[in-house]
Amino acid sequence: MKQNWQPGTMIYPLPAVLVSCGDSVENSNFLTVAWVGTVCTNPPMCYISVRPERHSFELIRKNMEFTINLTTEAMAKATDWAGVRSGGQYNKWKETGLTPVEGVKVSAPFIAESPLSIECAVTEILPLGSHSMFLARVLNVIVDDRYIDPVSGALRLEDAGLINYSHGHYFAQGAELGHFGWSVRKKSVKR
Repeated sequence: MKQNWQPGTMIYPLPAVLVSCGDSVENSNFLTVAWVGTVCTNPPMCYISVRPERHSFELIRKNMEFTINLTTEAMAKATDWAGVRSGGQYNKWKETGLTPVEGVKVSAPFIAESPLSIECAVTEILPLGSHSMFLARVLNVIVDDRYIDPVSGALRLEDAGLINYSHGHYFAQGAELGHFGWSVRKKSVKR
């Protein structure tokens, strides 16, 4: 039997990402964000939702750019730490040991340890209540070569050990169940 649950219980799991922001490597910060996702493929667009009281909120609003960095099992402790400590009180780069790298298409750095970083330009800020949503165009995607199949050129992020966030907990991703369209794909006839 299903029960009604609290309205604050949302759609889970979500990717646990680190969002880097600022106008240079020297003047940057990053924060943990779980309210993140794709909103459009053509043009490529995504969003993050951030509480206005977060230190990074003003950096993103001022510069209108950010970089979404996917996180891995090896980055889990730094991901959690960055979500509970403020960049106004700590140098998160120094404290976590993560490495900022100068952005390619935006001023915000990306994180060297991330298997995939998405450089974004904010197109709109929507105040929604507890969070404001930063709607953004994707300008560039930076992928660690280790996750690109050398033969097919396919992206193999399943090899990166990505982590998810669900109801206050971090989880490793599970086993593959299928691929897009596998449920309707015709089986080849053996002769």
